Amino acid sequence: MAGQRYHLSTYGCQMNEHDSERMQGMLETLGYDECDEPAEADLIVLNTCSIRESADRRLETQLGNARRFKTERPEVVLAVGGCWAQSLKQEVFERYPFVDVAFGPGQVDQLGEFLVSDSIAASGHFEFDGFTADLPMRRTQSASAWLQISVGCNSKCSYCIVPSTRGREVSRPFDAIVEEARELTRRGAREITLLGQNVNSYGRDLRPDRRSFAELLAAVDAVDGVDRLRYTSPHPKDMQADVIAAHVELASVCEHIHLPLQSGSTKILKAMRRTYSRERYLERVRMIRQALPDASITTDIIVGFPGETEDDFLETVDLVEEVGFDGAFTFVYSPRRDTEAAQMAVDLVGREEASERIGRLIEVVQRTALERAQRFVGRELDVLVEGPSRTDPSRLRGRTRHNKAVNFSGLAEPGDLVVVSIDAATSTSLSGQASLLASASR
Repeated sequence: MAGQRYHLSTYGCQMNEHDSERMQGMLETLGYDECDEPAEADLIVLNTCSIRESADRRLETQLGNARRFKTERPEVVLAVGGCWAQSLKQEVFERYPFVDVAFGPGQVDQLGEFLVSDSIAASGHFEFDGFTADLPMRRTQSASAWLQISVGCNSKCSYCIVPSTRGREVSRPFDAIVEEARELTRRGAREITLLGQNVNSYGRDLRPDRRSFAELLAAVDAVDGVDRLRYTSPHPKDMQADVIAAHVELASVCEHIHLPLQSGSTKILKAMRRTYSRERYLERVRMIRQALPDASITTDIIVGFPGETEDDFLETVDLVEEVGFDGAFTFVYSPRRDTEAAQMAVDLVGREEASERIGRLIEVVQRTALERAQRFVGRELDVLVEGPSRTDPSRLRGRTRHNKAVNFSGLAEPGDLVVVSIDAATSTSLSGQASLLASASR
């Protein structure tokens, strides 16, 4: 396979980004080289997402382009992996007969098996076999790394397709995670993000020696070279005092918690099967604020869930005002196949009304995020440098421990930890000047 080239497109969440790093590592081990344009590739890989309708539409466009490439060059191999492929299974080949191989998130290794086999028949692989973390990895950022701690999810949120695309929750062995953290730091990582569908329920299935997520945070924090430790995503129902205490007691655990809300209405939360109420969510926020007054709290919110009334929506807006999130990912509800919510016999919120509501919500989120961001102006913050600013190549871009993007002037290289004096803030980013004297190198 030497001399052959691949192009990989990734859709969706951080877990998909991690899976794509593993695909790249596997493909390059097999002798493939990456290329920038799918039209130039011998192998086109689409790592798909099925969480929202918008991802489906983007994928359909990409599949249309891939069909054209295969028409022009029939020898091109088209591989479709990820959650969308898992949700359709063999239907992928019925809808798109030009696809050569399809595989779910638990069968990434089967892409390699297909490529080294002599088979010319279309091949589908949709079992839940294991962790992509067992495959070689190509990291795109040397200083920051994903670290998978579990796969799957045992929650039964009525709108979510993840349990059917990634399976039941399975925790990786504790020692394997810690050893991978050591390996990542040996290869230059300074910041590690622990990945799972519900990270803070980690370890409950490890028998006979159950381990907790707080124990895992402590073990990774103890690894020499881990300057920053993050995790995503937790579930509010499992956000316990020991995890919050880890943010206070462990030097590397960052002052940022992403705590998905989804709705501020207890009625809608119950319909979503989120297993917590508005009051319980606010209790978790109070616990965090008491232990970590300066912590950044971000969230996810769905607008227009079936049965959501104007009063339900206003409860969400009111909660956003009360909490004062540092940022929020906001989405209009879209029905997903084989989910309970898609079958609900209740009043559906029209697209126009949902769009109007999300516009109002975004205004509140941006205003409160801007108010929160002002606390950083005039402070000096440690910033992990990522590279050039996306808006001004003469400046640099990095991220604080609070997970705030910073555009700043100064001299530094990607992977450096520098001290930046913050002089301005928007709802989404900070700006400032790097200190000429202060840096935080190893």
